[in-house]
Amino acid sequence: MEKNKVTAYCKVLIIGGSAGSLSALMEILPHLPAIHSFAIVIVLHRKNSDNVTLEELLKVKSKTSLKIIEDKMSIEAGFLYVVPSNYHLLFEKNGTIALDSSEKVNYSRPSIDVSFEAAAEIYRSNVIGILLSGSNTDGTAGLQAIQKAGGTTVVHNPTSADMPFMPSNAIQNMTPDYILTTDEILKFILLING
Repeated sequence: MEKNKVTAYCKVLIIGGSAGSLSALMEILPHLPAIHSFAIVIVLHRKNSDNVTLEELLKVKSKTSLKIIEDKMSIEAGFLYVVPSNYHLLFEKNGTIALDSSEKVNYSRPSIDVSFEAAAEIYRSNVIGILLSGSNTDGTAGLQAIQKAGGTTVVHNPTSADMPFMPSNAIQNMTPDYILTTDEILKFILLING
């Protein structure tokens, strides 16, 4: 992984995942120093009944401050955001984020594709999308949108993913900028954090 090939100026690092992705996050987030130069947004498939247990867990495990997402709030560098259950997350031109309860995409709300595509539209080359473990096709179209907009795409290496179907689907349908193991994803984020 060469530093000059990594996005020079990242505003948003958006991570999507489904089944098995929480264990990967638990191998990554506790080892990251506090992030100051960009925002981290995590989009995980969650049960509709899920409350803020995931947020509480990530808040304890991460050195980056976590903000609970509210509709129409500003997204700020230096914070970790977790998309709440039963909402899609959209990014808006004025620097805010919006919660959307429209129908499920890929049987999911939040949908990784919806959030990745919205991030690509707003942040263009200043977004990095990381697709982790999972068991459906969500995330592939979103990564394609990020790549088309000039952003950087990272796919969890299926050999190190608990559920390899989601990253394998992305690899079969596009050419990601990076295919990385869990440890390599950690190193990648450390590299862009400078």
